[in-house]
Amino acid sequence: MAKKPAKKAPARAQSTAAGTGDVPVVGAREACPCGSGRRYKACHGREASHAVQELVQRPFEGLVGEGDWVALRELVPAATVPLTLTTEALAGANGDVPSVMLATVLPMAWPAMRRQDGSVLLGLQTQSSSGDISRDVADALVQALAAEPGTPVPPRRPQADSPRLQDLLDGSAPFRPAVHTGFEFWLEDADSATGEVAASLEQANAAVIPTVRLTSVDTAYWCSVPDKNHLRWVMPHAEEELLDALARLAAAEQAGLGEGTKLVGSFRAHGLTVPVWDLPSAMSAEDCEKPAAAFVERLAGALAETAPLTAQERRARAGLVNRQVTLG
Repeated sequence: MAKKPAKKAPARAQSTAAGTGDVPVVGAREACPCGSGRRYKACHGREASHAVQELVQRPFEGLVGEGDWVALRELVPAATVPLTLTTEALAGANGDVPSVMLATVLPMAWPAMRRQDGSVLLGLQTQSSSGDISRDVADALVQALAAEPGTPVPPRRPQADSPRLQDLLDGSAPFRPAVHTGFEFWLEDADSATGEVAASLEQANAAVIPTVRLTSVDTAYWCSVPDKNHLRWVMPHAEEELLDALARLAAAEQAGLGEGTKLVGSFRAHGLTVPVWDLPSAMSAEDCEKPAAAFVERLAGALAETAPLTAQERRARAGLVNRQVTLG
């Protein structure tokens, strides 16, 4: 009897491609760029899914303005913040870098772009592929610094040992978001935009929800939607202690921000809790300033309480937990 030929090794074993970090990300059903002949989802796409780093629950922890980073990632449609990089981070730049600006979102959801003048726009509302948003955004920044002027940065999966934002940003520099009514910051000269560019900008601007950052308190954002307004407030306190404090205030009918307002629940976003209030449609961001400042004092008192929750407070807490939504 003829001897059976040796079983052919599977394509995955035959692949001589470099590690997953060197293989570009493509569509799941496209041919894998490594040259194995298999679809991406069955080759390096599958390897990547197993190699994803453990999810970092608080990716912006340690950065100045952590609450604002969370808000710009999840809540604010159009905003920018100038960033100050360390000397070491700028050392790898390709030529002069006049400025680095963080933006909520960029055209085509690009992770970053290098403008013609050498400045960098860095997107925050981009897809995370590593389980650590800080590492993903930092990798886009490194690519943009090395890119030729006038070049967008494509998405890719960062190496596990690549730097994080905490490694690249000057920790002594302030973080002050500027909230915009539209995306004119995409262009170096938005006033001269014509044709398809102008039409695309107009379409993007039409989808922006009016948003204002309060000035009397930190990381609180008013926004306007049809029929009502909201206040969404990213808070730095530990979740369990904050929920207890909010429950105490709710049970005492002190959780509101004035007549016609109501604490309706909260978001959980990147390790922080974001209480949300419904506001009357006539209540502007300016109208929220004094009530928000007064609420900070009431919240501080409630956070200092150590007695067990009463039955009424436990019911209020259960209601808040049941209306909590996780973002990101």
